[in-house]
Amino acid sequence: MCFAVAPDGVANCSALAPAPSLRSTSCEFFCHMTQRLQAALDHSRYLQRLFTQQPALALATEDRLDLPFTRQEMEAALPDPSSDDEAALAIALRRLRQRVMARLLARDLGGLADLDEVVTTVSDLAEVVIGAALDLVSRPDPRHGQPIGEESGTPQRLLVVGMGKLGGRELNASSDIDLIFVYPEDGETDGPRHISNHEWFARAGRRLIALLNDVSADGFVFRVDMRLRPYGDSGPLVCSFAALENYLLTQGREWERYAWIKGRPIAAEPAQEAALMQLITPFVYRKYLDYGAYASMRDLHGQIRREVARRELADNIKLGPGGIREIEFIAQVFQLIRGGRRPALRLRPTRQVLAELAAMGQLEPDTVEELDAAYVFLRNLEHRLQYLDDNQTQMLPSNDEDRGRIAHSLGFTSWDDFLSVLDRHRHCVARHFEQVFALPQAEGDAVHPLAGLWLGIADGQDAGARLSQLGFQNPGEIERQLSAIAHSSRYQTLADKSRRRLDALIPPLVEVAARYPNPDATLTRILRFLETISRRESYLALLAEHPQTLSRLAGMHSASAWVADYLRQHPILLDELLDARLLYAPPDWPKLRAQLKADLDAHAGDSEVEMDLLRHFQHQQVFRLVAQDLAGRWPLTQLSDHLSDLADLVLDVTLNRTWAELSKRHRERASFAAIGYGKLGGKELGYGSDLDVIFIYDDPDPDAGELYARLARRVMSWLSTTTPAGSLYEIDLRLRPNGSSGLLVSSLDAFKRYQSDEAWVWEHQALTRARFAAGDEELGRRFEVVRRELLAQRRDPQRLAEEVVKMRERMLVTHPALEHDVKHRRGGLVDVEFIVQYLVLAHAYALPALLDNSGNIALLGVAADAGLIPKNLSVEAQEAYRHLRELQHAERLEGAPPDATKLAAIEPYCEAVRSLWHLVFD
Repeated sequence: MCFAVAPDGVANCSALAPAPSLRSTSCEFFCHMTQRLQAALDHSRYLQRLFTQQPALALATEDRLDLPFTRQEMEAALPDPSSDDEAALAIALRRLRQRVMARLLARDLGGLADLDEVVTTVSDLAEVVIGAALDLVSRPDPRHGQPIGEESGTPQRLLVVGMGKLGGRELNASSDIDLIFVYPEDGETDGPRHISNHEWFARAGRRLIALLNDVSADGFVFRVDMRLRPYGDSGPLVCSFAALENYLLTQGREWERYAWIKGRPIAAEPAQEAALMQLITPFVYRKYLDYGAYASMRDLHGQIRREVARRELADNIKLGPGGIREIEFIAQVFQLIRGGRRPALRLRPTRQVLAELAAMGQLEPDTVEELDAAYVFLRNLEHRLQYLDDNQTQMLPSNDEDRGRIAHSLGFTSWDDFLSVLDRHRHCVARHFEQVFALPQAEGDAVHPLAGLWLGIADGQDAGARLSQLGFQNPGEIERQLSAIAHSSRYQTLADKSRRRLDALIPPLVEVAARYPNPDATLTRILRFLETISRRESYLALLAEHPQTLSRLAGMHSASAWVADYLRQHPILLDELLDARLLYAPPDWPKLRAQLKADLDAHAGDSEVEMDLLRHFQHQQVFRLVAQDLAGRWPLTQLSDHLSDLADLVLDVTLNRTWAELSKRHRERASFAAIGYGKLGGKELGYGSDLDVIFIYDDPDPDAGELYARLARRVMSWLSTTTPAGSLYEIDLRLRPNGSSGLLVSSLDAFKRYQSDEAWVWEHQALTRARFAAGDEELGRRFEVVRRELLAQRRDPQRLAEEVVKMRERMLVTHPALEHDVKHRRGGLVDVEFIVQYLVLAHAYALPALLDNSGNIALLGVAADAGLIPKNLSVEAQEAYRHLRELQHAERLEGAPPDATKLAAIEPYCEAVRSLWHLVFD
């Protein structure tokens, strides 16, 4: 029986009241009720059939139409959980599903529910019915008892893993549910008749499927799909943790990694859920950046596209071009690539993943906004297709009547209007999908013009003339290097896929290297880098998938030998070359600190992982800064400020993490600080600089000294230990009181006493550049008060000058004043620093502005303004210091001392420094 709709749009009441129990109900009430349900009744033949068969359900639906169907309401509708009546539970589950779907469908089509409510309600229903069925089938039976683990000797319970949209809590209105059954341990049952755990759980699994999937007079609850289990339809229905782990290690395929992204135990005990996810996570999320996922996902999508074409499914809004699956693929490929490094990406709901990708800067906000809008539109459309007859379908209707229903239910006046919006969304999704998954040249049909050169060298042909034409200055040496790669055992034993990728990469890299002023050095460095990464298929895949990175890679290798070495040590930084927006964005240290803290919090308690994350973070920020430096984005002073800010951040985060790990700590926050000296203290850090620090504390607890010494050792270990991710900083503690023989940490009072009574002049010189770097900020402020008091003491200028000169002469013994050494040469950086330090120690008592740790250039200006040194010599010494630091910085990047031309250019400035030295100290 269908609902007859009168010309005024009100459903024929007689169609709603065939049951005797409702014949006394007034027609006026039914007419009122059907008006509230009219949108749903007009759209859904399934709802018409359901209400015809169960008029009481129509009344109940209308009565609570304004309220979402909650999980608590679902649980209250279930039979007594102590009942063993399987048949009664089966009936109750099916009737619960009817009640939930009737109200949900009516609310959605009546404009009372949004997409989030729909998927949440259906997902809640699935979890509730699975939990109820699992409880019943998990009870011990009189004959076999219960399964017992052979290792633990404890009762075992079946784990039902929800995959796909159930795992992601994104179920649609007529979803299948994809399940996998696992159990922790093999063993046997403890009843009168023993059977294996495997057999017991297989029986339980079949009973659970029947409770949900079997069709009765009341319909079904959910269609159950078990094909995602190990070995698919041909595999056993259930498997142990050990069997699942072995399968994933030896048989697991790439598409299964994609499927397990959403895998989630349903109604499981927390300990069992944690144990299962600990097993699954390494299979899904690799420790390194897994750019091979592009090709795997592209292959999987290609199979789907071919199946769509074969079955003529172009109108399928899930599998067709620009459909739901392509949005899911975009989100999940980033999860597979980066989820091992970024736990924040280990999310299951697609929309949450897209939002996180925008927050991380991996996708543009506009892109995510368009994909999210398309996803909402397509999922709402999917539900309306399924509401028609309660079918699991994503196909657009072909008849005009259903087309009209679909268009009207989505707020369109005609099918054509609806179709134009649908096409716009699908075209948008397809465009973004192609941008993410476009087949790179290195894997496509195009052959690079220099492919013949590389293959010819591999075959022993002479390529010198062609290399010379390209601009290489020593073509014979370049040919030798290329030939050495082609005939190396490393190259010959590469996997076929890796060797093909390397073959595709070398020709374009030869081409881009030839464009730089130093082509030979550029290509030599690149080839050394390729040799380092050749066995890491993921890195080759990154370059192959993103050929636009090759020019950036060549540019950085051309500009700096130091950068080339840094990339060789940390090839994971290749990832930074992908997005120029992120690579060249100025650092936002508060935001980066929050990001680092979130990543560390996700692994709290696992110090090895935390140390690696800290190293990856620091390397990433250094690499971004050096890229910006090479691009001319920063003057040296600002670059040094950023490198110093990075060191402060790493020190502070390390101090907080290590303090939290210490046992027997007596306070929430440590009264402890790291004080920076030298380049760190003066905020003049360069690439690869050591950190000169001392540790101080201010804590009356009698055990404070021992506790903070343990903390200092832990901090040093975190910072200086080399892990698989590399190293952070070398820590130099020789400037602490009593030097290498002194205590590792000092109280603030002890530090003050030592500096007042025992410290050498050179230690006060060092104190002029000291500053609070990390830890307790209040203690840092008190340290600064002490520092100023110590430096402001009145000293004998003559005796002070003699001590500073003696210290400079002792330094020349170990560091001779060589002309090319811009730091130690006479008139070099050290001379400027000693002049400034003398001026501070000699005159700060009368000129407090000298106590500011504002840098040597600024302090020379302060001294000149006060008449302590001639203005002209101050200006020239400032220029000398600036130019000398730039030469020192360039030497670090280029890996070679400055040439004669550069040294000659700075000689006039060095002469001014020497003149100022004689004026101050003679």
